Amino acid sequence: MTENRDTPQGLAFALAAYGLWGFLPLYMKLLSHIPAAEVVTHRILWSLPIAGALLILMRRTGDIRTALRTPKTLAMGVLTAALVSLNWGIYVWAIVSDRALDAALGYYINPLFSIFLGAALLRERLAPLQWAAITLAAAAVVILTLDNGAVPWAALSLTLTWGFYAFFKKSLPIGPNQGFLLEVLILTPPALAYLAWLTATGQSHFSTTPDVALLLGCGVVTAVPLLLYANGAKLLRLSTIGILQYIAPTMIMLIGVFIFDEPFGRARMIAFPMIWAALVLYSIAMLRQLRRKAKAKAKA
Repeated sequence: MTENRDTPQGLAFALAAYGLWGFLPLYMKLLSHIPAAEVVTHRILWSLPIAGALLILMRRTGDIRTALRTPKTLAMGVLTAALVSLNWGIYVWAIVSDRALDAALGYYINPLFSIFLGAALLRERLAPLQWAAITLAAAAVVILTLDNGAVPWAALSLTLTWGFYAFFKKSLPIGPNQGFLLEVLILTPPALAYLAWLTATGQSHFSTTPDVALLLGCGVVTAVPLLLYANGAKLLRLSTIGILQYIAPTMIMLIGVFIFDEPFGRARMIAFPMIWAALVLYSIAMLRQLRRKAKAKAKA
C-alpha cells in the first residue's frame, strides 16, 4: 500500500504535469486553423503509441487484455473515453475561439463540482465551508451569465465533462496508466474512421509539413502530462494534489489575459475573486477533514 506522504519524485511528477497543462493553450493556439474535432482525433491516435509503450515497459499489458474481455470494465471504459474526448474537444474549441478564460474558469470550478457530485450521488455529508464554497462558485456563474446575457457554457461544459470523467474513472478496476490506454484504444477506431473520411474528402490537414509536426505532437502534449499526473498522484498526499491543481487554471488565465489579450471585464473581476475565495474555503475544509481522519487513525 502506498504510504500517505509527499515524496520529491511525486512532487516533480505533479508539478511537471500541471506545468504542461498550464502551457498547453500556447500549443493549441498554433492549431487554430484546424477544426477542433480533427485536433482531438490526432490527440487520440498519437497518444496510443506513448501509452502503449509505457505499459509494455511496465509489463502490465495483461491488465488491458483482461479489461477488454470484461464487459463491465469495457462499458465503463467506453463511458470515460466518451467523456474525456468530449472534454478535449471543448477545451480545444475554447482556446482557438479566444475563450481561454472560460477554460480557466471551468477548471477552477471543477474541484467544487466534484464535492457537489459526492454529496448528490454518493450521499457524502458536506461541511458548512464546502457548501459555502459551492454557493460562492454558483453565484459567480450567475454574475457572468447576467453580464454576458448567456450561460458560460464552455466553462460549465469543461467542468461537467471532467468532473463526471473523474467520478466514473474511480470505478475502473485498473490502474490509471492502464485506464488511459484502454480509453485511447476504445477511441482509436472512430478516430481512424474520421481521419479516413477527412482524407477521402480532401479536408485533412495531415499533409503539409508544419501541420504534420504539430498534429504528431498532439500525442505528446496529451499523453505525457496525464501519465505524469497519474504517477505523481500516487506519491503525494491528497491535500498536496488538492492545492497543486490550481496551478494549471491560473497559468491558463494568465496566458489568456497577457498573451492572448482576452478581455478581463468587470464581471470577471468580480466572479474570479469569488471563485478564488470559494477555492480557499474548499482547501480549508479539505485540510480540516484530513486532520480529523489522521487524528482518528492515530487514536485507533
